[in-house]
Amino acid sequence: MTDPIRPKPGILDIALYEGGKAAVAGVANVIKLSSNENPFGPSDKAKEAFLRSVHQIHRYPSTDHASLRHAIGDVHGLDADRIICGVGSDEIIHLLCQAYAGVKDEVVFTEHGFLMYRISATAAGATPVEVAERERVTDVDAILRACNRRTKLVFVANPNNPTGTMISAAEVERLAEGLPSQAILVLDGAYAEFVDGYDGGAALVDRRSNVVMTRTFSKIYGLGGLRVGWGYGPRAIIDVLNRIRGPFNLSNTQQEVAEAAVRDQDFVTRCRSENAKMRHWLALALAELGVPSDTSMANFILARFASATEAEACDLFLQAQGLIVRRVSSYKLPHGLRITIGDESSCRRVAHAIGQFKGMK
Repeated sequence: MTDPIRPKPGILDIALYEGGKAAVAGVANVIKLSSNENPFGPSDKAKEAFLRSVHQIHRYPSTDHASLRHAIGDVHGLDADRIICGVGSDEIIHLLCQAYAGVKDEVVFTEHGFLMYRISATAAGATPVEVAERERVTDVDAILRACNRRTKLVFVANPNNPTGTMISAAEVERLAEGLPSQAILVLDGAYAEFVDGYDGGAALVDRRSNVVMTRTFSKIYGLGGLRVGWGYGPRAIIDVLNRIRGPFNLSNTQQEVAEAAVRDQDFVTRCRSENAKMRHWLALALAELGVPSDTSMANFILARFASATEAEACDLFLQAQGLIVRRVSSYKLPHGLRITIGDESSCRRVAHAIGQFKGMK
């Protein structure tokens, strides 16, 4: 009798990734603050490009993403030949693990880091190595201590999700300098655009041969539903990733809308400014209610409660009020709720509801 069909070892140990909730049973007109989406949606120029793209949906898309890569390069001052585009930055993360990590290799990330680091590492057959943070902040020394001759990839989100915290450029460079020679530092810049004047690590990529930066159109650009991301790195690494990337991984619509979005930097500037204003307001409002949060550099705050029980009770109360936030127990933060920065009305409504909840105790 033949053996039953089985996946590779470790695959069935992967917990399914769950996105932020979008609905509450029995509650209409909910406000979704669970997925770090831009409350203003995409720019008008991106919407116009989406409508125009309908005339090309019968055509196969460009396989080299040349127009989009050059637009990204123009806006950010980068070499377009060292840019790779993917189905969200998730795909770039997955390609890096496929290409550079396997059995007996190790992939390092921090304890509160993006769940896809572990998933992609395990799917590639590598061993995920989780490193403690220091008060919800990336600890460079702890990462360096965890590295050895088996380390192939080190993932650091800066700013981090779901904490919103960030380490300095000097600390990032110290990390890159201290890694073993065979290891690649991957700087996940999904929230880089929310930090005024921050290049996401691009200058460091240009100075070194062991650093790759990933970015996304899902956050400040408001294109989460289209799934477009990109990476920038040394030419040799980008060449490797393109060899295993699906040739038609991005549709014409994805490429054209993303190009229009990245060229509309006035929209990005307005969103960044509004986010910073309401993030500051919401953090102060919750702090006055006895709900602290670390200084966030992203488009969310991590509200910390006295216990996991209180956080869960608050979440259920918010849901009953039509407000959906994100529980982060899967990120080993059971006493926290991650709250996306919405528009002013949404922020005021969630602060008022949490005030009501605290007043009931």
